[in-house]
Amino acid sequence: MSAYSKLHPLTCLVGYLCILIPAMFIKNPVIQLTSLLGSVLFLSVICDRKTIGSDLGFYIPLFVLMAVTNPLFSHNGATPLFFMNGNPVTLEAVIYGIFMSVMITSVLLWCKCYGIIINSDKIVYLFGKSLPKLSLLLSAALKFIPELKRRFRLTSSAQKTLGQYSTESYTDRIKRMCGVFSSVIGWSLENAVEKNNSMKARGYGMPGRSNYSIFKMTAADKTISVLYIACLSLTLAGAFTGKLYFSYYPTVSGIPDSPLALASYFSYFVCAMIPIIVESEEAIRWKYYRSKI
Repeated sequence: MSAYSKLHPLTCLVGYLCILIPAMFIKNPVIQLTSLLGSVLFLSVICDRKTIGSDLGFYIPLFVLMAVTNPLFSHNGATPLFFMNGNPVTLEAVIYGIFMSVMITSVLLWCKCYGIIINSDKIVYLFGKSLPKLSLLLSAALKFIPELKRRFRLTSSAQKTLGQYSTESYTDRIKRMCGVFSSVIGWSLENAVEKNNSMKARGYGMPGRSNYSIFKMTAADKTISVLYIACLSLTLAGAFTGKLYFSYYPTVSGIPDSPLALASYFSYFVCAMIPIIVESEEAIRWKYYRSKI
């Protein structure tokens, strides 16, 4: 379990929103690159090397594809690099495509990181009282894919033990695979119905129902939440006053460097680095205690 996942669910949710809101809505290269840097560092801390390697195999081609697609379809800009089928491929469109790829990739990485941190129990805690149906749906969705994979592996292993995959025919293998998939889907639907009946029997979502919780807001949680909100407020102050405005078309403008812009960059950097700082502090403390043994 990572150190950041031990924080209060509300603190994790506040951090998630404070990081994603500027990353998605402020079209400034510094903000977008900071978001990507923070997401990559955080993912490298909470995931093992095998997971990171498989993720890179997905996100790098996706990044390249999105970066290449924009200049092929958007021909805005005042600096043509070359012509393709009579249409100009401009420098501005290339730069815009790259930074849009940076933004989308960083958002996807942050979502993956917080998908690991905010589990189904935390979702039920956060939204169980105000939005019981939504929290139950999100909780089931988070567990559905991992449980489906686990059940598929178990069923497939059982079929192999019975000699179902001993033939070399690809047609037979596909038929066996379809049978396993059908069995797993049937099990998942049956499990969803049973879970729904179980939650109804327990009075889930009914008014006046009490909820047991193991989460308690500590002083550290409150401090981190306040720091998140302060960093977001300063970043949004720079955006709303136009100090972070950056234009790609018709020509690429200069990166804003006013005092408020620099303060906004620093505040968002701190906001994006808080998860890494929490993980690093826990790792340093653990090594220190081990050295004292």
